[in-house]
Amino acid sequence: MIRIAVAEDDLSWAHQLQTYVDQYARESGKSFEVSLFADGEDLLEQYHGQFDLVFLDVQMRFLDGMATAELIRRTDPEVIIIFITNMAQYAIRGYEVDALDYMLKPVGYATFAQRLSRALSRMRRRERTYITVPIKGGAMKLAVEDITFVESQGHRLIYHTAEEEYVSAGTIKDAEEKLEGYHFFRSNKGYLLNLEHVDGIQDNCALVGEHKLLISRSRKAPFLEALTAYMGGGAR
Repeated sequence: MIRIAVAEDDLSWAHQLQTYVDQYARESGKSFEVSLFADGEDLLEQYHGQFDLVFLDVQMRFLDGMATAELIRRTDPEVIIIFITNMAQYAIRGYEVDALDYMLKPVGYATFAQRLSRALSRMRRRERTYITVPIKGGAMKLAVEDITFVESQGHRLIYHTAEEEYVSAGTIKDAEEKLEGYHFFRSNKGYLLNLEHVDGIQDNCALVGEHKLLISRSRKAPFLEALTAYMGGGAR
């Protein structure tokens, strides 16, 4: 199922795009779920990284498409964005928010199908696994591969990546359940490590980037076993 958001304040155009998606689905045999939003504010209020593709009208009341895209990019660097506009000069600004493409109104089905096919091709190249992590004031979509380890501090979780740290509510058990099946392993009661990012073992600690994370005595043998299996090709 490919999830598409359409933010378009012209209801007739929103329904036209919905019709185009339905036609493309019949022709391609692919499955789509389309959510329509009256403007950028409406989309952002309900956005938590759940969409694969977003069609944004550039000129909307309240919050225009460009401002909406900039806010989306703060929490979701991967979603594909395609602008809909009747002014070609807006296409240049699309590069600022890593937009894939733009469509000039009035949009015909052939143009729409071409843009959608291009978006689907990029999705296949970008195929990664994501989890959605609640953070203060919203949610963050994180690629599982980018998470180096998860740290528990009471009822707080810190999701570490090479670039950022994201603080979320929850327990280490919550993180374990969320990341089950993605080669993560507990080194002790406070750390859940991505075996892909473990560079080695030294002084009863796992080396993860610049961090030395303690391996508890009771978990040392199973941790080493899991790490050896992963390095030997046991990763899923």
